[in-house]
Amino acid sequence: MENKSLYLMDLKDAGPLAIALIGGKGANLAELTRIPELNVPEGFCVTTEAFKDVIAHQPEFVALLEQLEGLTVSDRKAISEIDAKIRMCIEATAIPQELENQVRSRIGQNGGKHAYAVRSSATAEDLASASFAGQQDSFLNVTDSDAILSHIRKCWASLFTERAVIYRMQNGFGHRNVSLAVVVQRMVFSQVSGILFTADPISGNRKVVSIDASFGLGEALVSGLVNADHYKVREGRIIEKKVSTKQMAVHASEAGGTQARKIEPGQQNSQALTDVQILQLEQTGRMIEAHFGQPQDIEWCLRDDTFYMVQSRPITTLYPVPEAEDDGNHVYVSVGHQQMMTDAFKPLGLSVWMLTGNLAMFKTAGGRLFVDITRGLASPAGRENLLNVLGHSDPLIKDSLLTVIDRKFVKEDPDVTIPGHVKGHQGMSAADILAEAGNDPGIVADLIGRSQSAIAALRENIAAKTGPEVFEHILQDMQQRRQLSSETKNLNVIMAAIHASAWINEKMNEWLGETNVADTLTLSVPHNITSEMGLALLDLADVLRPYPEIVAYLQQSNNPDFLEALLPFEGGQKVRDAITAYLNKYGMRCAGEIDITRTRWSENPGILLPMLLANIKNLPSGESRRRFEQGQQTALAKAHELLTRLKSLPGGEEKASETRQMIDLLRNFIGYREYPKYDIVCRYFIYKQALLKEAELLTEAGVLEEKEDSYYLCFDELQQVVRTGKVDYALINERKAEYHTYEKLMPPRVITSEGEILNGQYKRGAVPAGSLAGLAVSSGIVEGRARVILKVEEADLEEGDILVTMFTDPSWTPLFFAIKGLITEVGGLMTHGAVIAREYGLPAVVGVENATRIIKDGQWIRIHGTAGYVEILREGEG
Repeated sequence: MENKSLYLMDLKDAGPLAIALIGGKGANLAELTRIPELNVPEGFCVTTEAFKDVIAHQPEFVALLEQLEGLTVSDRKAISEIDAKIRMCIEATAIPQELENQVRSRIGQNGGKHAYAVRSSATAEDLASASFAGQQDSFLNVTDSDAILSHIRKCWASLFTERAVIYRMQNGFGHRNVSLAVVVQRMVFSQVSGILFTADPISGNRKVVSIDASFGLGEALVSGLVNADHYKVREGRIIEKKVSTKQMAVHASEAGGTQARKIEPGQQNSQALTDVQILQLEQTGRMIEAHFGQPQDIEWCLRDDTFYMVQSRPITTLYPVPEAEDDGNHVYVSVGHQQMMTDAFKPLGLSVWMLTGNLAMFKTAGGRLFVDITRGLASPAGRENLLNVLGHSDPLIKDSLLTVIDRKFVKEDPDVTIPGHVKGHQGMSAADILAEAGNDPGIVADLIGRSQSAIAALRENIAAKTGPEVFEHILQDMQQRRQLSSETKNLNVIMAAIHASAWINEKMNEWLGETNVADTLTLSVPHNITSEMGLALLDLADVLRPYPEIVAYLQQSNNPDFLEALLPFEGGQKVRDAITAYLNKYGMRCAGEIDITRTRWSENPGILLPMLLANIKNLPSGESRRRFEQGQQTALAKAHELLTRLKSLPGGEEKASETRQMIDLLRNFIGYREYPKYDIVCRYFIYKQALLKEAELLTEAGVLEEKEDSYYLCFDELQQVVRTGKVDYALINERKAEYHTYEKLMPPRVITSEGEILNGQYKRGAVPAGSLAGLAVSSGIVEGRARVILKVEEADLEEGDILVTMFTDPSWTPLFFAIKGLITEVGGLMTHGAVIAREYGLPAVVGVENATRIIKDGQWIRIHGTAGYVEILREGEG
């Protein structure tokens, strides 16, 4: 046995970096003892060195651990069986005499019989990135040395409960890399216990303290056995108070351990804490938060009017707050909800996207981008603009902003002017819209031609660049692209199509009682690069159909080089060439494509296979032409019907003339709405290839361990590494850990500088009870089987399925041919998935909060794409 002197460590003696020896809980308790104003029950830790020496090297334990390491979360039965064997192995292990002597000696120093709390403290616990709260066991009111020694083993064994093992798997912690310490701490037989959050855990507001309190020991409250009082405090003022009926309390038992007792009826509705105690607790919480430097989840207990702090851990569920330039109130709106990319970016991707747009307007938090709209909210004109533009596309954002405005969270300043003011369509006549853009279909072809020429020039020119020149050339190209995209002609085409769509819907509803008629009129429009991509994948499926051996091979293949493996098959060369041609035009796309670090289809063509094979399985030959022609005929027939009906109205000829012009403009221009994104993504792939070429050179030179490590550097940082040949790997490793944490977070639509998340609500009374409200973006009502899919490469669809997912960007749209309806958690009227759903005539509802968690895979559901809600009808069929 080694390091015997480190088997026990007093909490007050533990250093600030003691987590490896005494675990997360122990280290945080040790920190609490350093705050002079606090009362922290004295105690010591049985360190991880004891666990390692006594348990970690036992042959039986090592063998069982090897079996466990080979399992995944889905192997629940095997996990349970192996966990049980590991716990039996640990609890049957004798505690060495050396450790026993040290524990007995330490207990004896307290002079007599006392009660203790014996609590697990894992090295992966109470961390800033993952709390692991409740994953290991703790025991209260342990009354003698023999019992303490027994419960030390029980704590060790609890490292391998099924819940703890699965939690580690889900959070990416290896079982071999986690050790367990045990905290042995004097019991406080509290009259009142509870939990204090120094930031509101529901809203995220950092200025609101949230307190739960109940009678007796805290065990009952933490485990959910009893109701608790709930108090909220803001800057020394109680702003909310809910006194619950408290029927039970947990108290210490004379025989050791705890027992639940009924509370006397006269006390059940009493406030557990006085107002003075509530405010005192708020001050204590703020003191602890300041010491740790971040919001804390604190366990406390009250005995004889004295508060004792028995635990503090970071609140891991809070979304980070974007940094502001000043101490004033700020409001931020998520860019990801507008761009259909709510996943975390890697640093290189985040910095490139910021450079692509207007760097000054972006703020970062949690690996995502936000826009500070505070200046816009400061004036009446700015507020109206934000509500019209953001609110029109996403009602939940609009409702959140209305809440901010009603609270007067942002100080008004009528003198503020809003640069780049974007007009809504409200009040614009058909003549106004036509005057902005004209109605020449050749404009779109010209814009696309200019884009393709610029991209070809970029590809050719950057190939000759090396070193710092690559970065300079990328920055120059970004500047040129921004100039092109901001040209009046380019903007007018996009805005005119959007205005025309809104005008048609508004006027047809007013004149004919028709709702969302533009959905039908935009079927099969020209120049829509995203829908063309989906149709081209249908054509690619037709190339494969005559070769069943190739189809069978692709259904079973996990070969990343499957394109070359096709050549020996009959038709292999033809199929390979067809797939290669598809990738040459669309291979720069992928899920989350605005993050330059994401794997592109050209880099892993296997991502396309589920969509390609679904087309072969679910759709007949020639479907591409049939779908497009059918959509075109439906749109033209609808236009003819509308114009005919309008002519019969008073002033009908003029109304029909205006409407005909708007329909022509809509069909000529709306397809271009998808092209600017394609332009950006094409350039991104060229940038990425050039940057990876530099990263490969750095890897060959030994500067980088692998080229993908460049993804964890910002653009300018990578430029500096290329220039100097030196890199800070501590920074890269820190960024990797941050990204792993950020991946688990869901960004809010709207967040304030106080950290409060404003979710917004749909304001529609017509939505039936029990249904899920969302935003109607593509008309129609359909029923079908729900397929909940979070990754496009895992799609396994049958004809008639309804796709339920977090968000869809252009890379998802080839799946739309295989489904009959679409539901997403994120989206707006003019986001890519909505535009393509309308063009394909696919009923769709977006912005359905928590859809992927509420709707279960296989359930039978109904989409109301016109009214904007989803009904769950019954459990799965077949």
